[in-house]
Amino acid sequence: MQLEFEQVINWFDSIINLNFVSMKYLSSAIFVFLLIVNLSVAQNKAKKPQINWVSIEEAEALRRTEPRKILIDVYTDWCGWCKKMDATTFSDPTIIEYINTHYYAVKLDAEQEEPITLGGKTYVFVPNGRRGYHEIAKELLQDKMSYPTTVFLDENMNMIQPVSGYLDVETIKPILEYLAQNAYKETPWEEWLKQRTAN
Repeated sequence: MQLEFEQVINWFDSIINLNFVSMKYLSSAIFVFLLIVNLSVAQNKAKKPQINWVSIEEAEALRRTEPRKILIDVYTDWCGWCKKMDATTFSDPTIIEYINTHYYAVKLDAEQEEPITLGGKTYVFVPNGRRGYHEIAKELLQDKMSYPTTVFLDENMNMIQPVSGYLDVETIKPILEYLAQNAYKETPWEEWLKQRTAN
């Protein structure tokens, strides 16, 4: 059924002739509604827990005043598994809480071009082919440039262990506990894992 021209004109005329007061209340109601929606979205974003990522230089300074182990997420911008680990493992509330409580967490782009000075030594970017690598990443990964790699350092910034590959929540949680509790100093991993599973 087609509307005739006169019916269309009458419809527009009725919209234009709406009472000004009701239009004012309608626009106020819409404004308040949008404000409430905006605030609730902002609060949800603010409430979402996140890992307290710091630079490696900041972690080095922080561990001097409050000793903790250091977890370093070595990644690259093009690494799909690195992005997946950010979206899953490093977004899990239990992992976030555990890391924030027991570790200083560092994100390290293995291909960043900015120099890093640590312990009186300056590490720089080394061009290599189309990409290159950062010297500190090469040192932390012990020349095994694989991404993602999660590197664990003790409170004195000594190497505990680099763990290469994607780590899901079920895989990283016992590793975090094993190292944070210093169990690695006395109990072999397999034995500790059996004891943990039995409890």
